[in-house]
Amino acid sequence: MKAYCFFLISFTLSISLYPQSTIPDKYKLVYSEDFESAEAINNFEMTDSNVWRISKGNHGNCLELFGKSKYKPQVRSPFNIALIKKVLVGDFIFEIKLNQNGREYGHRDLCVMFGITNAANFYYAHIATKADAHANSIFIVNDAPRQSIASKRTEGTNWGTVNDWHTVRVVRTVKDERIEIYFDDMNTPIMTATDSHFTSGYLGFGSFDDTGKFDDIKVWAPTLLKQRKGIFK
Repeated sequence: MKAYCFFLISFTLSISLYPQSTIPDKYKLVYSEDFESAEAINNFEMTDSNVWRISKGNHGNCLELFGKSKYKPQVRSPFNIALIKKVLVGDFIFEIKLNQNGREYGHRDLCVMFGITNAANFYYAHIATKADAHANSIFIVNDAPRQSIASKRTEGTNWGTVNDWHTVRVVRTVKDERIEIYFDDMNTPIMTATDSHFTSGYLGFGSFDDTGKFDDIKVWAPTLLKQRKGIFK
């Protein structure tokens, strides 16, 4: 009986920790980028490469979005996107450090994109100061203007000062249709959703229409899938 109870406790703990605060055993680090090389920018496909540059972060170099992309999306969705060319995944954990260096207002945002199939089919988490119908939520772009699909979310996200950095983690498991977004605290998500539209896709980051810096990307996944090219072209 004691052994059975110990098993139940251990099993419960493993469920509560999987996979947000720990990396599952079957996952491996399939991609990382710290932008210390000037050539790192070539690993990304941007909606407008003219508004991205290698810049200084809080620990060495980072990738900076410093302007507004001259890009017209097919349907209402973020304008400023940098897609990681080498990473096409199904299940994954995507971690990135973010610095939102724009003015404070309700829609002050940075975004993380995933399940990117093409320019009009993907998910993104819009992390913003105040939640409303178009902010601080998980959205789907599915051949139509973006629509919130979050089942739970906070009332807003505190970006702090223009010098503050935050760690964001996206968790996606296809079988149970789970999407979770974490902000600094890797045990309690700030947003969750359940959706089955896109079972694989590329990962990316950027902003709807603000500026910011991005660094220390890590992606864990069971495997990488065969790549496609020219998503935004």
